[in-house]
Amino acid sequence: MDRYEEMYQAATRYYIQGETMESIAHHMRLSRSSVSRLLKVARDTGLIRISLADRVGSQSPLASALAKAFGIRVHLVSTRESTSDTYRLEQVAKLGGQLLTDAVGDHQLIGIAWGATLSQVVKHVRRRPLVGSSILQINGSANATSFGIPYVGEMLQALADAFDSPIVHFPVPAFFDYAATREAMWRETSVRHVLDLRDKLDVAVFGVGSFYASIASRVYSAGYLTTEEIDTLAADGVVGDICTVLLREDGSYADIPYNERSTGLTPAELQRIPRRLCVVSDPARAAAILGALRARVATDLICDESTARAVADRAGL
Repeated sequence: MDRYEEMYQAATRYYIQGETMESIAHHMRLSRSSVSRLLKVARDTGLIRISLADRVGSQSPLASALAKAFGIRVHLVSTRESTSDTYRLEQVAKLGGQLLTDAVGDHQLIGIAWGATLSQVVKHVRRRPLVGSSILQINGSANATSFGIPYVGEMLQALADAFDSPIVHFPVPAFFDYAATREAMWRETSVRHVLDLRDKLDVAVFGVGSFYASIASRVYSAGYLTTEEIDTLAADGVVGDICTVLLREDGSYADIPYNERSTGLTPAELQRIPRRLCVVSDPARAAAILGALRARVATDLICDESTARAVADRAGL
């Protein structure tokens, strides 16, 4: 009996038939420790996939108020008011990674938008080999000083490794210099291929960018927009972005001229995706989060209690 067959038999007996390790060891003529090692290797290699039933979200009054107001599932991490920004992000990213692992499946297109929060989320995605699935970069990453390839590439590769899935890159800027340039590029066959795939996404995961974040949003700290451009946008009521599409606190975005140069999915396009995980951890981003929720970009909000409370207060809930 080869190694794979041993793992398969041990896993079937333990997880499907409910046998004890001692019973399995007796029937397979192995030691109990050998059976334990077989099961561990089977889990690590993805032969065994352990998943939970789809979560309905957290059940606290705060989570329920947000869920009812915006028609979403709310998943909260309990945190103290004195919790540091770094620790808060770590705990929310951990939950986000777990929920993303459970949300994906075989033969799916999985979209990811880059950002400071998502770079932490991918570190907590569990290994879950998938069949026939692909990882899709859903917004461009280049700017005037960098192509963003190492940063975004590491995030995409982390998901590709976890899910055993190929990557589809989107090799365009985060923002074009001119709307006419984007319009021309959108007609190119190679770019059109990515745009067509974006229309077929099954799952998407993204953060919320904000002008006022405690931990700087990468869109505004890494040269994607100049200080003058940010000041102009703020004067127009813009508070942040989803997938590099800028929006106001009231959820409006269509009349913001800079969005004609953006490469990300608009809220209307995101709404066509069946499962949309929005992961955010920062009370200072409350205005941008509220704008995102009012734009109906998410099916699931994953955040911490302090952030959720700041959003609820701002919404008057």
